Amino acid sequence: MSIGEILAVLRRRWYVMVPLTLISLLAGAHLYRSVPVAYQSQSSVALLDSTAVAELAPAFGNPIANAGGSLVVTADVLIRTLSGTDAARDLQGIGVTDPYTVGFAANTSGPMLTLTVTGTDRANVLEETNKLTAFAGETLNALQAAAKVKPAYMVQTAPVVLPQTPVPQMKSRYQQVLGVVILGTTAAFVLSFLTDSLLAAIRRRRAAGAPPAPARGRGRRKPWGRQLDATALLSGYLGLAFFIPSNLTLPGMGGVGTPANVFALLCLFWYLAAWITGRIRPAPGTRLPRVVMCLLAFSVLGSYLANAMRGSSHKEVLAADRGLIGLLVWVSLVVLVSAGIQDRERLDVLLRRAVVMGSVVAAIGFYDFFTATNVADSISIPGLQSSVAQITTLDRGSFTRPRATTAQPLEFGGMLAILLPFAVQQAFDPVRRHLRAWRRWAPVALMGGALPLTVSRTSIIGALIVVLVMVLRWKPERRWAAIGLLMGAVACFKVIIPGLIGTITALFASFVSNSDSSTQARTVKYSAIVPYLTERPLFGRGFGTFLPELFFFTDNQYMLTLAEMGLVGLLALLVLLFTGIHQGGAIRRLARTESDRELGQAFFASALVSLVIAATFDALSFPMFAGVFFLTIAAGGSYLGFIRRTAPEPATVESPCSSTSRPPTADRSRVAAR
Repeated sequence: MSIGEILAVLRRRWYVMVPLTLISLLAGAHLYRSVPVAYQSQSSVALLDSTAVAELAPAFGNPIANAGGSLVVTADVLIRTLSGTDAARDLQGIGVTDPYTVGFAANTSGPMLTLTVTGTDRANVLEETNKLTAFAGETLNALQAAAKVKPAYMVQTAPVVLPQTPVPQMKSRYQQVLGVVILGTTAAFVLSFLTDSLLAAIRRRRAAGAPPAPARGRGRRKPWGRQLDATALLSGYLGLAFFIPSNLTLPGMGGVGTPANVFALLCLFWYLAAWITGRIRPAPGTRLPRVVMCLLAFSVLGSYLANAMRGSSHKEVLAADRGLIGLLVWVSLVVLVSAGIQDRERLDVLLRRAVVMGSVVAAIGFYDFFTATNVADSISIPGLQSSVAQITTLDRGSFTRPRATTAQPLEFGGMLAILLPFAVQQAFDPVRRHLRAWRRWAPVALMGGALPLTVSRTSIIGALIVVLVMVLRWKPERRWAAIGLLMGAVACFKVIIPGLIGTITALFASFVSNSDSSTQARTVKYSAIVPYLTERPLFGRGFGTFLPELFFFTDNQYMLTLAEMGLVGLLALLVLLFTGIHQGGAIRRLARTESDRELGQAFFASALVSLVIAATFDALSFPMFAGVFFLTIAAGGSYLGFIRRTAPEPATVESPCSSTSRPPTADRSRVAAR
C-alpha cells in the first residue's frame, strides 16, 4: 500500500476521519482547560547516629558530619512506615490530603530521604510538605520509643533540604492532553480503513456476476503513489536504528523513545491499514514467530497488572508504561517481517541491507578504537536528548572500548555477533558470486574484526559460537581454509595491536579462576534477585520496573526477567530463543539447495548466540540489540514459511514417491545471472 493509497482512503472516508479527529481535538482542549495544574514540592531529610553511639570530635561538634551509611536499614524502615496506610491516615488527620511519596534520595548511598507532595494548590502543597517533613521525624521517634530505645541512643532526623517552593508540573498535563488526542486520531484512522474495507466488500458482492468494466488508462504515476512494502519500511527502521545513536531519544520516553522505535510504531499503523483493507495477507506458514510473540506479550501484560496491583512508586509506573511501548515496537517488527513481506527476494534484500548497515557501524567502531574517541558523542540532533547520563569512552587495560552508535560496548559486540553469521552466509551465496570479492567479504572482515576490539567476554563468546556452529558444518576443504584464516587473523591482531590478545586471554583466565572483580560483582547480585522472585514468583514486579537507580544492575537478561516478569516471563523468553534455534534447524533440514542450508545454519548460529550472551548482559534493555534480535527471529520464521511451501510433499502409502505438486520457486542462481 502506497502513501497515495492511504491518503485516498482517508479522503474517501473523510466523514469518519474528520469528525473523530475534531472530537479528539476538542476533548484535548477541554481537558487542558478543565484539568488544574499540579504543583510539586520536595524536601530532603538525613538520618544521624546518636551521640551515645558515635562520639563527635570536640573540635567540630557538627551533627551532619555524623550521617553514616550504616543507617540505610533504618531509613528503609522509615520509608516503609511512612508509605503505609496507617501513616497516610494519620497524615490526613493533620491536613496532608494530597498525594505524597517517600523514598531514598537519588544518586546517594547514605540514609537520606526525599519527601515529595503533589497537589493543585501551591500554598497548600508547601504547607503539606512542611507537615510531612515534621511527621517523618515524629514517626522515627515513635518507632524507636515503641522498641524501648533509650533517648540517648535514638537516631535523629536532620532536614538537609528545606521544603522547596512548589513548581508547576506541566509535563503530566500535556501528556494527558496528547494521550486523548492521539487515542482519538488513532481510532479515527482505524475506523476509516474499517469503513472502507466493509464498503468495498459490499460493492464486490453487488458486482458479482456483473460484466467487467472497461479498463481505464493508468496515466502518469505520481511520486507519492509509489508502492511501499514492508521491506522498504524496515530498511528505514534499520537506517534510523544503526545511524542515530541509540542513547538519543525523545524527551520523557526514556530508552524506548528512539527515532527508530517511533518509526516502527508508525509502520505498525501502515500494516494495520493495509491488512484491514485486504491489501496484505500473512504468508502461509509464517505464524510461529507471531504466536511466540503473543506468549511474550501475555507475560508482559501480566507483569504490568502485577505492578499496578502492588502500589508501586511513580518511577516504576512510568517505567512499566515505557515497557509497554517497547513491547509494541517488538510486536511491530515481528509482524512486519513475518506477515508483511510476501516475497522471498524482498526478504533477501532486507537481510543484505541489515548486514551492510551493520558493517558501517563496525567500521565506525574501528575508528573509535584507534582514535580513542567516540563518534556518537559529537552527534547532536535537535529535539532529542540522551537517555543515559554521562556516556563516555570506556577503557579496559590500555584499550578504548568502541561502541560506535550503540549505547554501550556490550550492545555493540552483541549486535555484531548476531549479524555476523548472515554476513558469512552472504559471502558464500552463489547469487552474489558475480560481485567482487572485497564487496562480499568486507562485511565479514569488518564485523569479525570489530568484535575483539570491544575487549569483552560477550563479544568473544559470540564470535566463538559463530565459528563453531558455522565452520564445523562446512566441507573439509573450506573448513581447514577458514581455520587457517582465523589463525592468521589472530596473529595479525597480535602484531598490529600489541597486548590485545593478552588482555582478552587474561579476562577469561580471571573468569575461570573467579578472581575478576566485574564477574564477582555480577554473580553476587544473583542471590539478591531471590527475595524479589519469592515475593512475586509468577509475573514479577513489572516489565521495565527494575530500575538501576531504584535497585541495582543485573547484567544478566535472565535474572532481570525473573525480577520483572517472574517465572512466566522467563519461560516466554526461553521459548522465544529456542524458537529461533528451531527455525534455523528446520530451514536446514527442509532446504533443497546448499545456499538455503547455509542460511538455516546462519539463523541457528544467530539464535544460539542470543541465547548464550543474554546471560552476560541485560540484552533487551538496549534498543539496537533488541531490534536486530526480534528482526532476525521474525525473518527466520518467514524464511521457514517460504521453504516449507517449496519443499516436496512427504511420501504416503497411496503415493510412495514424494509429490511436488507445489511448484518450486525459481532457482536463485538463475535469478542472479539476469
